[in-house]
Order: sequence, then C-alpha cells, then structure tokens
Amino acid sequence: MRNNTVKVGLMGLGTVGTGVVRIVQGHQEDLQKQTGLAIEIAKVLVQDLEKERNLKLDRHMITTDASELFDNPDIDVIIEVIGGIHPAKEYILQALENGKHIVTANKDLMALHGAEILSKAQEKGCDVFYEASVAGGIPILRALVEGFASDRITKMMGIVNGTTNYIMTKMSQEGADYSAVLKEAQALGYAEADPTADVEGHDAARKMAILSTLGFHVDMSLEDVDCKGISEVTAEDIAYAKKLGYEIKLLGIAQRDDDLIEVSVQPTLIHHTHPLASVNGVFNAIYVHGEAVGETMFYGPGAGELPTATAVVSDLVTVVKNMKLGVNGRGSVAPYREKHLKTDDQIVSKYFLRLIVEDKRGVLAQITRILADHDVSLEQVLQQPYNDGKQSEIILITHHASRKNIYAVRSQFEELESVFEIKSLYRVEGGEEK
Repeated sequence: MRNNTVKVGLMGLGTVGTGVVRIVQGHQEDLQKQTGLAIEIAKVLVQDLEKERNLKLDRHMITTDASELFDNPDIDVIIEVIGGIHPAKEYILQALENGKHIVTANKDLMALHGAEILSKAQEKGCDVFYEASVAGGIPILRALVEGFASDRITKMMGIVNGTTNYIMTKMSQEGADYSAVLKEAQALGYAEADPTADVEGHDAARKMAILSTLGFHVDMSLEDVDCKGISEVTAEDIAYAKKLGYEIKLLGIAQRDDDLIEVSVQPTLIHHTHPLASVNGVFNAIYVHGEAVGETMFYGPGAGELPTATAVVSDLVTVVKNMKLGVNGRGSVAPYREKHLKTDDQIVSKYFLRLIVEDKRGVLAQITRILADHDVSLEQVLQQPYNDGKQSEIILITHHASRKNIYAVRSQFEELESVFEIKSLYRVEGGEEK
C-alpha cells in the first residue's frame, strides 16, 4: 500500500474478471468511503494481448506474464478468476509466498486444495477469501465464518447449482422430460455444451466440500462427498413426488451429529412446506441450522457476471479494511478438527422407492415383509396400474432408516421374481419428523 492506494493484480479477464474491473472502476467513490483507501487495478493477466474486448484498458495494464503480478512489490492483492487447478494453484501459492493477499472465485481449486492454500496463508499472515466460489452473489461463506462464529453448525442443505435447478423446475412445472429441458437450458446458455459437471452433480459436490470444510472446520475433500446427478430423474418421478407432497431438487446435504459427518449431493425429495421446495429457476439457496440460532436460509442468484463479481469485490473490500487495521491473516482459519465420516449404518433419512411389480395378490405383503426384516417402516404408499394394467407400480416413502438397511432392502427387491424393476431410489427431506 503506497500513497493511500491499494494496488490489485487481476488474473483473468473473462466474464467475472470484466465484471470486477467494471465495479472497481465504476464505484471508486463508494469503495474509498468504505475502506478509507483508493483501490486500483494495476495489472491484468490475460492469455492474448490482441484479443478484442468490450472493456477498454491501457495497454501497459495487461500482460501474459503472471510474474508481473505476484513478483511486483507494488501489488498488494491478487484476484484470481482464471479458473481451473493449474496454473491457478501455483500462481496463488507463489503470490502467498511473496506476501500477497488472495481473493479467488475458484471453487475447483478451493475444493481440492483449500486446506493447503489456507495453511500457507496462515504461515505468511495473508488473507485468502473465496466468497464467489460458492453460490455467486450469496454471502454464505462470510456468514459461516463470521455470522456463525459463536454457534455450532449441525446441518447445511442447499441448492447450489443453478443449471440443475432450472432443469428440475421446468420438469416440475411443465411435466417435460429431462433431455428436452436440458436442450432448452443449453440453448438459453444456462447449461454448457458438455453439461456433465452440472447435471452429474460434480459442480455442486465441489461447493459442498467447501461449505462443509468451513462449516465443520474439517479438511473435507471432494472424494468425501457422495455424489449423484439428475440425469436419471424422470417426469414420472417428479409427478409422483408432487402427488405425495414433495418436490425433487438436486440438494447438497452436509450434516454433523456429534463428531460424525456426512456430505452428499443427490436428487432429493423435499417436502413442499420446506423453503427450499419453492426455490426455482437458476436461483440458489442454502439452509443452515445452528445449535443456537436454529434455522436460517440464504437465497439469491448463483452465477452471472455481476453477482459473482460483486462477491469478489466484497472480498477485496474486506482485505483492504484488514490492511488498514493491520489484521490481515487472522480471518483465514485452516481446518482444525479431526474428520470422522459416517458409515452407511450411521447415515439415516427417509427414502422414496418406486417399483414395477407383478400385478398379483401377495406382492405388497412380500415387499412390506422385506422392509420389516430390515427395520424399515412406511410413511406413505401408492399403488398404480402400469403397462396397461399388466403390472403394478408401487411408490413408497419410508420413515427414517439407515442407508445400510435401505441398500439391503434394494438388494433383496432385486432378487424377487415379482419385482421387475426398481425405477427410483431417492433420499427424502422434510415432512413428518423423526
């Protein structure tokens, strides 16, 4: 910091990077009033110096050499929005080594290497903030670190991917098939040409790894997140769920009971009375339960140039305020609790099962006997004709049962001659209490 000006190096000038420059340049008076210091974008790392951009920058401000940012003694803060793991990880670690504070929107990097980066930040007395890595413009990470500092979080459950929520909303509201809605989402730009990261839950899993690391203070890796996407959810699943009083959403669930933790991303039936059931379109929402505060929910746009850039600049403002107060490096807390993951017999919830069975007397009795043998009781049952009445479709919602027992039930159903197909098996949240 020189002459009451904080100089910033920006890595990346894509959608989010452009939004960051627009906000910093356009809100100078507001930023200076909030921080008491001027903020200047001094250098911008790009891949191509000659690329046409809808943002005018002086030629001396842009470079293809990252060392001009992290080796520059005049630059105080590095903002990383290039994405990906490499070379972003190396750039950030080198910048920290050189005493630079970090703001990043990189969920992939923080999900996989967040503990290492935060440890290096603590070692060097630097700030690392990454609010924009989860849920775009929703200030969820700051809430977990600061708002819940005196509380103990027991559960986080959320819609943290706008693409899949758009698809599930359209399927629910219009009765459309998954493949048709996916094509529409791609045409509108909500889904990528290769939508795998979104629809198979990988994007949401990275965000849940970050949330659970912060919320539970453990080093939660991506491999610890049990992940299943929405590509097998059908219009029939959604219709039956609605009939039973539920919506289906791709939910990230992180739960701690005593010192045992479970983290998952999966299509989940959420009771229509729960606030998450009414979160539609590309919006995100995260429900947080603390032992003291009880239930809270954070809602807002989960992506886009300005919501994400706003979160980045908000982190930048926090870094600058810390610089003025001389307290940098005290807000980044590396995980300090030992990680204990639940086993299948310790993961307990309600479940939705949809079966195609032989239409004859005694089949339902066989099914309920298998459920009872594994200590699984039923909350709701529907039976419908199937295949022009030649077969029956049985839809079940269980009371709370362990995942181990539910998987054992599924295995026995697969061996029954009278059960032709297990169409669906989903977790259920809300409704009748445990």
